[in-house]
Amino acid sequence: MAYQALYRVWRPQQFTDVVGQSHITRTLQNAIVQSKVAHAYLFTGPRGTGKTSAAKIFAKAINCEQAPVEEPCGECDACRGIQDGSISDIIEIDAASNNGVDDIREIRDKVKYAPSAVTYKVYIIDEVHMLSTGAFNALLKTLEEPPEHVMFILATTEPHKIPLTIISRCQRFDFKRISQQAIVDRLKVILDDGAIQYDDEAIVHVGLTAEGGMRDALSILDQAIAYSEDGHIHMDDVLAVTGSIAQEQLLAMMESLVQQDGKEALTLLDQMIQEGKDPSRFVFDFINFVRDLLMYNSAAGMDDALVRAIPNEQFHHVRQQLPTHWLEEAISILNQTQQDMKWTNSPKILVEVALLNIQDMSVESETATSGQTASPELLQQIATLEKELKALKEQGVTTTAEAPQPESAKRQQPNRQKKYKVPYEKVRRTLSNATKPDIQAVRQNWAAFMDSLKKTSPPAHAKLANSEPKAASPDTLILAFEYEIHCKLIEENQDMIETALSEFVGKRLTMIPIPKDEWQPIREDFLSQQEQSDSPEDDQSVEAADDDVQDRAQAEDDDSHVTEAQQLFGDDLVEVKDS
Repeated sequence: MAYQALYRVWRPQQFTDVVGQSHITRTLQNAIVQSKVAHAYLFTGPRGTGKTSAAKIFAKAINCEQAPVEEPCGECDACRGIQDGSISDIIEIDAASNNGVDDIREIRDKVKYAPSAVTYKVYIIDEVHMLSTGAFNALLKTLEEPPEHVMFILATTEPHKIPLTIISRCQRFDFKRISQQAIVDRLKVILDDGAIQYDDEAIVHVGLTAEGGMRDALSILDQAIAYSEDGHIHMDDVLAVTGSIAQEQLLAMMESLVQQDGKEALTLLDQMIQEGKDPSRFVFDFINFVRDLLMYNSAAGMDDALVRAIPNEQFHHVRQQLPTHWLEEAISILNQTQQDMKWTNSPKILVEVALLNIQDMSVESETATSGQTASPELLQQIATLEKELKALKEQGVTTTAEAPQPESAKRQQPNRQKKYKVPYEKVRRTLSNATKPDIQAVRQNWAAFMDSLKKTSPPAHAKLANSEPKAASPDTLILAFEYEIHCKLIEENQDMIETALSEFVGKRLTMIPIPKDEWQPIREDFLSQQEQSDSPEDDQSVEAADDDVQDRAQAEDDDSHVTEAQQLFGDDLVEVKDS
């Protein structure tokens, strides 16, 4: 007989063989025993987690000659016929290749015929999300009211692509990723049954690489068995077939980063890539390795919690140098890099930047986390300095001046967002050329412009919502924003906004964003300089720049009249109308 892959040989034949899905198998077993079997089920979850296997076991259990039973007997004609595929009443359909309306109509025409060999005719439709819209519509009525002898089991990895009208007609079961330990235990059972020798850490790494899929784990194990030369599965065999990074290489990389040797770290990375290692695989392995270091340093007795590291002598030598804060920040940087790598064509560059950011972090910035305790002499010195500082404050000496930051502390936050840089020169140039007609033209059309922008581009409108035109020249416009972050965000839509505004004011104005708290001192400084120069040609600029002050004064004057009227006649009799 031809060789069969492990995932086919060891495909579950009973509910107890379905690893890591007890919340589903128990429910299905109870439904069978209590004769509360539904007419339609939806099995969802990642690949290789047992969806199709559970569907076939369920089909055997409800058709077993010993039914109702929790497990199919596997001995009766029905169980054996379903298992070897000789019973035509259990129909498996691959929706990826049979996704048209005609395929579903054929099912609809045949469901009315009674099963020929078993009690229930079961349709197992795999990858059901691949059905066309017309096919889903053709399935609706049959799925809602099938004959009593028919059951539908739909399986998919992407339930969000299935119409809600289909989902609402099924009992839904979500298969979860299988835990690493459950996969490892199952693999050891299979290897022990085949009398195949193995290293424990090699099987643990197979479970990690499978990422929650039993079928993937069995495929990797199959490759490792074929790759091993002496019939014994070693760690090197698993690393070779998965493309993973050896622990010695990860430890060497860690030591170079701790010693802030960026050149050595990049050289090691380049060597790995030259060996054929994938940058994304390196990041995946490195994250799990740093995680193991963090777990081991956080509490005693964490050997069983390690998923990637082997706690040998070199491992202990490296981990003792690393405080918790350093490991946490390294994981954060690597996680962000892993996400960014999905959208780039140059993954190696992202990994290089991540390694340089990690090596920039200071290992010694937190004494407490590195396991060191302050001496009594040091504590006494700190207490004395605190008393002296308190005495200086009582004497009125200011202590708010910030000490200069060491270079290592500055490097600790490589991803810190920079503050918005106000273009002071452009603002002053605009104020010098500002005219009152220009700013009035903008203000008169601003409300209509914002209404139009809300319809055409809601995101741009949201960024402009808390802005106010302050001054305008023939070719520029100063916009004051309530929040500084909007000054940076508006640059993403600036070209579109300027084009839209030109339709209302009759010409294109270049926007100059500025925070509101920066506008007042700039305006006052400009007015002060213009008053000192006493230049007649600048009168119009002064008037335009001071226009908002006049508006504010007028508004305050109007408010005082309203307040006085409310005091004389009462709030109920006073109606305020905008002119």
